[in-house]
Amino acid sequence: MLKYLIKQSRLLLFSASFISILHGMGSVYLLAQISAALTTSDFNRDEAALIFVVTALLVMLGYMIGAILFERLGQCAQSDLRGLIAQRVIEADYRQLEQLGAARIQSALSEHCTRVAEFFVSFPIILTNSIIVMGCLAYLAYLSWQVFLLAILVIGFGSFGYHLAHLRAIRHLDIAAKEQDNLFAYFRSLTDGAKELRLNRDKRNAFYDDVLKRSIERVRKERTFGMSIFVASASWGNFLIYAFIGLVLFLLIGDVPDRTLIMTGYALVFVYMVGPLEALLLNIPRANLAQVSARRIEEIMHSIHSSEPQAEIRELPPLQSIVLQGVLHRYYHEQKDEMFTLGPIDLEFRPGEITFLVGGNGSGKTTLAKLLVGLYPPEEGRIMLNSQVINNANRDYYRQFFTTIFSDFHLFDRLLEVSDGNMLDKNGNELLTKLHLQHKVKVRNGAFSTLALSQGQRKRLALVVAYLENRPFLVFDEWAADQDPVFKEIFYRELLPELRTMGKTVLIISHDDRYFHLADRLIRMENGRISLDSPKSPATSINQTALPLVVANHTA
Repeated sequence: MLKYLIKQSRLLLFSASFISILHGMGSVYLLAQISAALTTSDFNRDEAALIFVVTALLVMLGYMIGAILFERLGQCAQSDLRGLIAQRVIEADYRQLEQLGAARIQSALSEHCTRVAEFFVSFPIILTNSIIVMGCLAYLAYLSWQVFLLAILVIGFGSFGYHLAHLRAIRHLDIAAKEQDNLFAYFRSLTDGAKELRLNRDKRNAFYDDVLKRSIERVRKERTFGMSIFVASASWGNFLIYAFIGLVLFLLIGDVPDRTLIMTGYALVFVYMVGPLEALLLNIPRANLAQVSARRIEEIMHSIHSSEPQAEIRELPPLQSIVLQGVLHRYYHEQKDEMFTLGPIDLEFRPGEITFLVGGNGSGKTTLAKLLVGLYPPEEGRIMLNSQVINNANRDYYRQFFTTIFSDFHLFDRLLEVSDGNMLDKNGNELLTKLHLQHKVKVRNGAFSTLALSQGQRKRLALVVAYLENRPFLVFDEWAADQDPVFKEIFYRELLPELRTMGKTVLIISHDDRYFHLADRLIRMENGRISLDSPKSPATSINQTALPLVVANHTA
């Protein structure tokens, strides 16, 4: 993942790195000038002062430009990474997203992307201070090769200890990253389960103490322990530097001429090198965190992919028929704790037909609906649209014939239909009036004024969106379950006949047995198998004239 991001911004990364290298070299040159001024008595001070001022200005400009470029690079990396993940999620097969879970995706888009971006912000610090440390070592080699060899020995010893600490720390950071995926799921439960938690004190306390707090604590503990190892190893490195200074000053340098000047030069280099070395050791963990996060993102990216090309934008032909032949699907059934087989299913749907799908909970109704609309590919059998077999090559095109309102539907805060904006607002507000939502919500510039509605009102708002999509096949999964009796009457006796008159094909998953007789066809499901029933009372079929509107003054 880091390689991909670096490849995406090679020119910017090269420019920023080059400037950071120049900044590091300029800093070392400044140090050499300061050391010369302290230890050399015979040199041109006016000329040295001019060179020092010019070098200091260039170092300042180099730091500023490099930091700005790397900040821009970090923000670009975060933006590119989020866009890449979002694009992959949009194109991924629906079944894979169900298995992956929303929490891991949210964690990748927020925490892990931020960690990777921080790597690019810390990279100039690592690069610049590496140049400074290497420059200081080179200057030491220029002053004394014995001191240089001792410095290499000390740094090598410190690096070996740091590497061992690095391996230990990464294990704890990996554990923290995995637990954080669970933590994001618990954060979501704070809002999604707010009603249940508020109503039950014991459940609320147990969730906080035994689940949420424990997960927060584990992330804190593992991440703190991992970062503490890095800090301890950095402190060990600093100790070695000061030990090195002591060895050089008190053991290697004996009673030699100009001993004070020599010690001053060495001490200046050593003390100056401590700061960059400490910054280097403290910022390397950021790179390690970025590596952990990048690995988590890669795991997510590898677990989702698209087996279907995106459908081309084109006008849909009239729907003539949709046929399921021997369609079979297997999945894990939680209630029975075993693999559940749905099918084989043989069904045919035609325009202007109202079909009710009924059955007990866990009988496979919603799974059949997902198979029908193309969210799940059948493991056996085939689906045909207008006598054309549906496969991976055309399944996305096939899905464009459907509008669905599942029981776990999602409402976007705006209308995302490709249409004239003014007409979209006009049509949307007319439908809101028809469903008695005009006092609650408006459509302005293609966006809803609010989504703070009851569940029943949100379902009616979803129905507005379904109308505006104007697809030939509509699927309603327990749409009327959250509606009061008056709006149930409107849905079954007014809206469905209207959709039928428009030539729409409608599949309704329902438990409202008092309306079963209004169906053109009744499909019963039990243990993954279907049977067809005729409507009980054809005389009161859904084909009859709709009842007059009786809710003019009703408030939902």
